[in-house]
Amino acid sequence: MLPKIIIDERIRAVCPDMRIGMIRASVRNCYTDTLLWGEIEAECAAIVSQYELLEVNKRPAVAQTRALYKALGKDPNRYRVASEALCRRVIRGLGLYRINALVDIINLVSLKSGYAISGLDADKIVGDTLAMGVGEAGEHYEGIGRGVLNIEGLPVYRDAVGGVATPTSDEERTKISIDTVTLQMNINAFGVEMPLEETMEWSIDLLQRYTKATNVECDVIDKF
Repeated sequence: MLPKIIIDERIRAVCPDMRIGMIRASVRNCYTDTLLWGEIEAECAAIVSQYELLEVNKRPAVAQTRALYKALGKDPNRYRVASEALCRRVIRGLGLYRINALVDIINLVSLKSGYAISGLDADKIVGDTLAMGVGEAGEHYEGIGRGVLNIEGLPVYRDAVGGVATPTSDEERTKISIDTVTLQMNINAFGVEMPLEETMEWSIDLLQRYTKATNVECDVIDKF
């Protein structure tokens, strides 16, 4: 079942037209095969041909998320939006890490769409609600592969226990692993770039082709 979404008024005041594309599905995660990696490499090549390094932060979806960070008191150059960080890495010729099919699909969609995407193991989420609020001083949060992350001033999804995702990094507690069997994917459209419905349709297609996704539920949340 898709979670209920609650958005803090401070976030809605800066991004009144924000939308969230939610997808939940039963999946068979696996290591990324040649066909999926080929799609990722093609998109990386497209990013390199389309953007200079200093232009990435002007992508509409990235720029609006950066504006939200600034409005909440966070430096978006120090705490980069995940989609911006992915693009910068590709443009700098560093390539992407090959992790597993679910994570790599999410990275692919984020690269192409410009959206920061929360990809969570749904079975590790506590409760039936995800509330997006603002990180507080001293709030404990372990970013995936980053250790303890200072999320004060960052938009953060919280479940009944605590933080699970920010547009900079998801949390270790709910991260996707090779054993993940239920995916919760939130496509965070703080500003419009790739049409959200198109982004969701493509995401579902990728999940069905590469992780045999079934029991797919989806919804667009734009009334908070």
